[in-house]
Amino acid sequence: MNASSKSIIQKDTVVKGEIRNCRQIDIYGYVEGKLAAESVLIHEDGTFYGTLKTDSADIKGSLQGDVFVNRLINIRSTGTVNGNVQYGQLAMEMGANLSAHLRNVPPRIAGDLDLTVGRGQAVGVTTEDLTAVDPDDAAADLVYTVSNAVNGHVATGTSRKTPISMFTQADIEANKIIFVHDGSQTDTASFDIVVKDASGATSGAAQTVKVTVKGRK
Repeated sequence: MNASSKSIIQKDTVVKGEIRNCRQIDIYGYVEGKLAAESVLIHEDGTFYGTLKTDSADIKGSLQGDVFVNRLINIRSTGTVNGNVQYGQLAMEMGANLSAHLRNVPPRIAGDLDLTVGRGQAVGVTTEDLTAVDPDDAAADLVYTVSNAVNGHVATGTSRKTPISMFTQADIEANKIIFVHDGSQTDTASFDIVVKDASGATSGAAQTVKVTVKGRK
């Protein structure tokens, strides 16, 4: 990815790869890879993991990896920086966290968490709907737990009548996971999910995947 002016990584957006020749980048979502920019602003919910080279950095979210800041790195009260950090100048607000040691990064849930299904039908869960990001773990090691399914259930495409309570990010990427509506006369359905990595770290409080039900009542 090349950018010559200001770029914005929106919340719930996941970008993996290389970003270079960027004047300014604002990160509200999740970026993993290599980033070269004149200035970087990581917002409170934003995360960058990888190799960062920049003239200046303003950190309100999470930054981890190999960090090279030619001039000022400003770590705000909500900011966390971990890794091999080289900088020209450092400013830290009360409550900010700077560590020279890498640590396990807990998984994070992204995607729009929004499905649409026909009444009494099934719909596939794609990476656009639901995805787990974690630079420490492979997709097969990121395990979702399902709870509080309403007006339907989560299943595999090969056994749609059998509810499942666990699946992996690899299952989503292989298009194996579906949501099956129970045919009830309602316009909505839902289920809650939490994801855990191989080290036992989780994405935190359960998040709800909302399902819109289409079709005649």
